[in-house]
Amino acid sequence: MDEYNRFVDWDKMDVTAQSQDIKELSCTEFQELKQLARQGYWAKNHSLRAKVYHKLISSIPCRTVTPDANVYRDIVVKIVGKRSSSSLPLPEFVDDSLVPTYCLNAEGIGAVRKIILCIANQFPDISFCPALPSVIALLLHYSKDEAECFEQVCRILACNDPSKRLIDQTFLAFESSCMTFGDLVNKYCQAAHKLMVAVSEDVLEVYSDWQRWLFGELPMLYIARVFDVFLVEGYKVLYRVALAILKFFHKVRAGQPMESDSVQQDIRAFVRDIAKSVSPERLLEKAFAIRLFSRKEIQLLQMANEKALQQKGITVKQKR
Repeated sequence: MDEYNRFVDWDKMDVTAQSQDIKELSCTEFQELKQLARQGYWAKNHSLRAKVYHKLISSIPCRTVTPDANVYRDIVVKIVGKRSSSSLPLPEFVDDSLVPTYCLNAEGIGAVRKIILCIANQFPDISFCPALPSVIALLLHYSKDEAECFEQVCRILACNDPSKRLIDQTFLAFESSCMTFGDLVNKYCQAAHKLMVAVSEDVLEVYSDWQRWLFGELPMLYIARVFDVFLVEGYKVLYRVALAILKFFHKVRAGQPMESDSVQQDIRAFVRDIAKSVSPERLLEKAFAIRLFSRKEIQLLQMANEKALQQKGITVKQKR
């Protein structure tokens, strides 16, 4: 295909969705970028999307000392050594059960683990970041080599613009975002919320899965479209898409008996098989049609929830 195919198993990818007429992306205006991202302008062209990702990620404001590709080349041998990458133990801050493969080939699957370990080495302050494997696996599709992917992920993690929240890296941030998601469901998806309350013992536990639906269960084609918009518009996009998922789940499942004894498992299964009921376009349409909260509202909710958790002394994940 092109220079960005080293880690991709093309037999598993839907190549019919690819358009070969390479379009360049010349716009830099935020409003125009936003429209193009939502419409999936670069989704149909693998190397165009790679170039757009590089452009968007390299414009993220970062800490002065942010590890780059050269750092990766320096440390990877020391950290990984001669071990086979499939047997590499992952750091505790990622959910080991959820390392998506996203149509990567064997080299790509091994590379995800190597990059996670090198990030753990360079970011000792990360204590909880279950979205990380998914972000790395996705960005490997659009990277020429492991070092380049490592650099891009580091930029996302090292973002220091207080108004730009990207990926939760502590249990406190993660847990407060789950509570915030619950607040938003309660306010904007009341029918779905009633169902959740009726069928689950602990509704917060169901909502604490919201990032997992996106970064883990959603198929590659879908999370890539979400990521297109996320890189332009930021964190609030994730809430919108997760709310849309819940609305579709409620619509498809309303009145049907649960398939398993846990609504949590049912939603995960629904998201994994979402292609049976909803296209990526439809999912994004629904997400942006929710007459919704502003970034300001989200920030206020998030801050209030963080404060409440700190007052309860909940700042690290409890060992089960």
